[in-house]
Amino acid sequence: MLNVLLTTFGALALVVAALSKRIERAPLTAPLLALLTGVAVGPAGAGVLDLPTVAEGHKELHEACRLLLAVSVMAVALRYRFSVVRARVKPVALLLTVAIAGMALVTTVVSAAVLGAGLGAAALLGAALCPTDPVLASSVVTGGAAEKTVAERTRQLLSLESGANDGLALPLVLAAIAIAGPLSGGEAVLESLWQVAGATLLGAAIGRLGGRVLRGAEQHRTMQSGPLLLYTLMLALLVLGMSGLLRVDGVLAVFVAGLVFNATSSIDERTTENKIDEAINRFAVLPLFVVFGAMIPWREWGDLGWWRGLLLVLGTLLLRRLPVVLALMRPLSLRWRDALFLGWFGPIGVSALFYLTMEAHRLSPDPQVLAAGTLIVAASTVVHGVTTAPALKAYRTASRRTRASESGVGRPHR
Repeated sequence: MLNVLLTTFGALALVVAALSKRIERAPLTAPLLALLTGVAVGPAGAGVLDLPTVAEGHKELHEACRLLLAVSVMAVALRYRFSVVRARVKPVALLLTVAIAGMALVTTVVSAAVLGAGLGAAALLGAALCPTDPVLASSVVTGGAAEKTVAERTRQLLSLESGANDGLALPLVLAAIAIAGPLSGGEAVLESLWQVAGATLLGAAIGRLGGRVLRGAEQHRTMQSGPLLLYTLMLALLVLGMSGLLRVDGVLAVFVAGLVFNATSSIDERTTENKIDEAINRFAVLPLFVVFGAMIPWREWGDLGWWRGLLLVLGTLLLRRLPVVLALMRPLSLRWRDALFLGWFGPIGVSALFYLTMEAHRLSPDPQVLAAGTLIVAASTVVHGVTTAPALKAYRTASRRTRASESGVGRPHR
């Protein structure tokens, strides 16, 4: 099995690397290509990769998601100069409070209405699916096409929101577990406070220490020059491991550590290496999506009913985020094109799998919740992947029209 996995991952990575520019222009993303590859080699396809379904292998999938999210949120935290991050605090805070609560509520209502699920199951889905995924979001905020097309502020908001809300969605997930299971409301509140506060303090302490160590090592020339990837990866793993030992929110702790490391280290002086690290991090997503494609619970999807599944996907993708962001357009100081872009591209991916499998671990696996959740994750990967290139083209056209209108081009001269 390991040899099959290594062969699949290696071949796919080579294809993605060799065709990266064409993939960027096509209605296709690397995670979508990996998902399709997993389906093709999994039990529903050639059958050479025989993995358990998500319900059966939820513990292993959870740990894989945890590792990938740690790498991804560290990349997000280091993507921009800390001065840029500080300047975006207010709009990002609005997205992390009002928007995430609105997305959880809408998804809960849609799940209950379409599936006829009880409050507990609907709340589990609403909480798990509310965070914007940093792994899938990176496809629309990085790369030449996105950087040349989308306003820098809009890309920064989407990127920073996706990095922070993976950890900050935890209180909503714990509240849903309290509704659906034996956890009491008081226990959920206390655990949320401990996990969030502990993660923030731990991440800040290790991030500051890591930044000072890097700067000191460079000043005293005790460290060989090279890409930041290895150093920041080890920092992320250190924070993740300590978070597990202390039972605090590991994903949030890694993101906080990355931000503080960004503020205290010499990372601003190593912009070329940052680009290298970002490019390498893109390939880290491929194995997980191949595995997810091979673990899709096809029978449980069928048990949902095709029309319920379709309504659930459409209702979630169309109503979960877009109306919420449009309602916040003025407080966020967004133009229409930016509000539409930010509202549509709130993909549901690895972070949702992380919380779905966490819920399955804390409670007993609910076949309906896992089937509905994984269906929406797969649909988001496909739909947002297919619409990335057309959306960038539409955004570029809208930008040109706005510039022409503001400059008076096409107006009759008197």
